Amino acid sequence: MKLGNNLRQCRFEAGEISQEALAAAVDVSRQTIISLEKERYVPSTLLALKIASFFNKQVEDIFFLITGSEEE
Repeated sequence: MKLGNNLRQCRFEAGEISQEALAAAVDVSRQTIISLEKERYVPSTLLALKIASFFNKQVEDIFFLITGSEEE
């Protein structure tokens, strides 16, 4: 089981906001946003909440569990 996300989609739905702009808004590095989008990094609860708040969405609208046959 791993954590998936719709972060890239959210950025584009929000006017194609850059990784850099999102990173600055939630006080992390651009590299952290890249790692999140590539599902190489699991965010802390605080970071997940900050990102959800930034996009005015629920955490579950951005982050979700990938189980079993859904894993790549």
